[in-house]
Amino acid sequence: MMTTAVDIPTWMQRISQGPLLDDAPQTVYNCREKENQFPLGTSSVEAMPQTSVVFSSILGPNCNRQGQPGMGERGGGASSGSKDLIFQDGRLTSGSLEALMEHLVPTVDYYPDRTYIFTFLLSSRVFMPPHDLLARVGQICLEQRQQLEAGPEKAKLKSFSTKIVQLLKEWTEAFPYDFQDEKVMTELKAIAHRVTQCDEQSQEPLWAQRCTQVWLGGRELKENGTVKKAIAQMIQSLLLSLAARSQLQELREKLRSPVVDKGPVLKAKPPAAQKDILGVCSDPLVLAQQLTHIELERVNSIRPEDLMQIISHMDSLDNHRCRGDMTKTFSLEAYDNWFNCLSMLVATEVCRVVKKKHRTRMLEFFIDVARECFNIGNFNSMMAIISGMNLSPVARLKKTWSKVKTAKFDVLEHHMDPSSNFCNYRTALQGATQRSQTANSSREKIVIPVFNLFVKDIYFLHKIHTNHLPNGHINFKKFWEISRQIHEFMTWTQVECPFEKDKKIQSYLLTAPIYSEEALFIASFESEGPENHMEKDSWKTLRTTLLNRA
Repeated sequence: MMTTAVDIPTWMQRISQGPLLDDAPQTVYNCREKENQFPLGTSSVEAMPQTSVVFSSILGPNCNRQGQPGMGERGGGASSGSKDLIFQDGRLTSGSLEALMEHLVPTVDYYPDRTYIFTFLLSSRVFMPPHDLLARVGQICLEQRQQLEAGPEKAKLKSFSTKIVQLLKEWTEAFPYDFQDEKVMTELKAIAHRVTQCDEQSQEPLWAQRCTQVWLGGRELKENGTVKKAIAQMIQSLLLSLAARSQLQELREKLRSPVVDKGPVLKAKPPAAQKDILGVCSDPLVLAQQLTHIELERVNSIRPEDLMQIISHMDSLDNHRCRGDMTKTFSLEAYDNWFNCLSMLVATEVCRVVKKKHRTRMLEFFIDVARECFNIGNFNSMMAIISGMNLSPVARLKKTWSKVKTAKFDVLEHHMDPSSNFCNYRTALQGATQRSQTANSSREKIVIPVFNLFVKDIYFLHKIHTNHLPNGHINFKKFWEISRQIHEFMTWTQVECPFEKDKKIQSYLLTAPIYSEEALFIASFESEGPENHMEKDSWKTLRTTLLNRA
């Protein structure tokens, strides 16, 4: 497959930084209240999580049956390639690419498990582009159709057609943006045309139609609908999804670059009457809730295939090059940019305050906001706020920090301690996940992980396990685990925010000007002068640079 090398965005270059995944399972407990402990939860490669209602369009109620040859062994004309699949305890662990593709395609008396459909469609893009896979699926379908037409089971053509349409429907619902590619859409239309012809030629008796419904396990097409009508509905739904995606990208593009306030040449302090975050919202809980609104709105635009870009398009971190169309990572880059903007906004709000007493209050306010984010389960905003307060222009304000009651901040930093591969954070995340799974209210369902750490986990899971086994088979056990983690993340992104939206607060968070790095240092040095030779040299260099620029 020919690919084009393009520059990797900054956020993707950072993936290579940080520790590898720990293999040891973490103890699960509620970090907010030590006495309220959750039971230990394991997450092995062998067991997919139970399907959440919010993700039921992709994984069905039997999603814990990982790759079993459910609904009957594949048969009905399957080629000898299906013998290249290896099962352990009834679970698919490896196979040749050809055999895995054949295992995806239904036959007269076989329909693949829904978890397998999702996992293979997700992971296959590591080995081949979607249009090549769909072309191969179409070829396998054609071969099976020809066998049915030539054999004694021609009456089952309608049953076969119905299953093929159902497979295409699940593909278009789970990965609609694969079909933004003209090649993929062309292949889809070609298969749909052949299936329609197949349906028109078949004369299946009523009993066989009922058997089809049993095979599909409740996922069958409506009995009173024809295959042609089902295809038309599938295409219409797909086009609506693509149109919505296009509109969202256009909107995000307009908001892509934050407003950066470079500040004046010197005296970066604003007038005392200038609005700050406390003038807009003085309640830490309310601000944490509005941050959660923004997080969920942004993370909701990320799709499973976006996350697989981390794997399938990473060529060489050493050379900072990657393969393929990096525009497909737009949602990931936009979400990462939001983290950076929030960190810079926190630093700006602190550094631009004139009086030390007010700066102290501002720091304590953001510590309380971060604590409320933690309680909600919004770890990404919490980490962004802590990162903002740890930026050099803020961290160096020793006189201000000496007045801050830092006990709460110390607890937060403990939860985000990077030692042992962020062991404390991972334990808290496990607790929030367990709470979400047993939630009695929508507020308890919220889990927003630290996105940068989640991306690193997926990438390093890919790096430390090979794609192929020594016998040449694809290491499908690895892709079950990647699929499990991405499915869990997607479940979290689909949670509807239970908090009332405050447009005024959100407008401030999203549009308030943020200082550039230079402006932050100017404001910081003007609040508290340089204390050592290194700071004095930095301050002198800054002043000279800005005066010359003016």
